[in-house]
Amino acid sequence: MKLGIIGSGFVGATAAYAIMLKGGASEIVLIDKNKERAEAEAADIRHASPFVHHVKVYAGDYSDLKNANMVIITAGISQKPGQSRLELLNQNAAILRDIMDHIIHYAKESLILVATNPVDIMTHIASKYAQDKGLDAKKVIGTGTTLDTARFRTLLGDHLGVDPAHVHGYVIGEHGDSEVLTWSIIDIGGLPLQEFASLRGVEMGQKEQDIIDDQVRHAAYHIIQGKGSTYYGVGGAISRIVDIIEHDHRAFITICAPVEEIVGVKNVTLSLPHLVGGKGVMAQLPFKLSPDETKALKNSAQILKEQIENMG
Repeated sequence: MKLGIIGSGFVGATAAYAIMLKGGASEIVLIDKNKERAEAEAADIRHASPFVHHVKVYAGDYSDLKNANMVIITAGISQKPGQSRLELLNQNAAILRDIMDHIIHYAKESLILVATNPVDIMTHIASKYAQDKGLDAKKVIGTGTTLDTARFRTLLGDHLGVDPAHVHGYVIGEHGDSEVLTWSIIDIGGLPLQEFASLRGVEMGQKEQDIIDDQVRHAAYHIIQGKGSTYYGVGGAISRIVDIIEHDHRAFITICAPVEEIVGVKNVTLSLPHLVGGKGVMAQLPFKLSPDETKALKNSAQILKEQIENMG
């Protein structure tokens, strides 16, 4: 599998490294306006390949995207301390359109994974732009709340004392402040959350839920405050998505993609559980939320819809 990663900053380089560690591609080309940075990152990653998997990693130009199976977009202005993801919108939209022109020219058959924030709106722009150019809009997806869901499951697993891989629950909606933690449909080992917690003698009341909600919802802000940016978590999320697509795992993950309508809001892009396989999105998972969660999801969708409409 040949991958192109556009943007060789912390997120792009970390994603490339994580993909190489898992053997998720046979060839990775890093593209960045700072060619020296891309060359340095490619060399550093390539030097680690003898310890794990042989992967051809190199810096290139857009023309090197030819025959790429998948292109990952991480380029954009980084989120600054105190800045919301939605505030990044106008800064990154123009960058994205320019990148899409190059991808369409050199690799129009590839799947496109958007990781640039605000990822929901960037994915919406990329998808509609591809559609306007005559391409299949369904081949454009975003990382969405894949990372938020991982944070949710990790914190729940820590609290309950179980492997997060056996905690099934989702974070949906915006990848940001209005995201929705789906407490009502969580199960652990096939048991509803409260039943499992009761059997294990673990407190799982509103207080505990509020603490976990806050830690998930504001995780990025705490990390950015401490070290300037986040990249390990999203790099891992990108690697996981690539692995699912490369091996056609047909897994349910909370990527973001355009939907015609959700909870009464039309033509918006946000994260929901999707069945993802070798050709990208296969289906959206139907699920039942509590009334409060449904209301919160509608609020999240309306926030994103407003931002999209402001873009015209």
